[in-house]
Amino acid sequence: MVEVSRAELYAVAATIPQIPKQELPEIVFAGKSNVGKSSLINILVNRKSLARTSSQPGKTRTINFYRIQERWMFVDLPGYGYAKTARAEQERFSKVIDYYLTHRQGIRYVFLLVDIRHEPGSHDLTMLEWMRYHGYRPVIIATKADKLSRAQQQKQLAALRKSLSLEGEDRIIPFSALSKQGRDEIWALVEEE
Repeated sequence: MVEVSRAELYAVAATIPQIPKQELPEIVFAGKSNVGKSSLINILVNRKSLARTSSQPGKTRTINFYRIQERWMFVDLPGYGYAKTARAEQERFSKVIDYYLTHRQGIRYVFLLVDIRHEPGSHDLTMLEWMRYHGYRPVIIATKADKLSRAQQQKQLAALRKSLSLEGEDRIIPFSALSKQGRDEIWALVEEE
C-alpha cells in the first residue's frame, strides 16, 4: 500500500472545456449519489476531507481531479440517479461525463461503486452497460461492507455478481470506510504498472 504524502485537488470541471489535459494515469470513481465515492478517495489517500463528503446526495456536481503523489490522477465523477437534481442539470452532467470517458486515453481503472446491501438499481446497470459498450471493464467496489457480517457479505457479493452479470475475471471488492476493509486490495490495483 502506498503511503500518500501528496494529495491535492488539481482541477474541477463542470463543462467539457474545463476538463484538464491528461498528464498522469487516471483512476475513475463512478457510482450513484451518496454511495461513498468521496469517502473511498479520502480513505485511499488517508485524508479526512480531500474529497468533500456529505450525507445529502447530489453534492458532487463536477468532475473533480485529485493529483496523488505526482503519479496518479483520481477522478471523482458526479453521482448519478439523484431524483432531486434538475433534468437539465442531469443531462449536462451526462454529456460532460460521456465526453470525458469516451475521449480519455490514459484511464487505467474505472471503479464502479455500488452499495453492498442493495440490489443494483437501473442507473447502476445502465452505467455498467455503457462502460462495457465503450470497452471498460470496471472493478466493482461494494461499499458499506461494515454494515454486514462476513457471512452476509459473501452472500451479497454472490448476489451482486449475478445481478451485474459479472464473469469469473471481473473483480468485486467489498469496502468499508469505517474499517478500511478493501483499501489494500484497491491500492494493489492502482499500483499495477
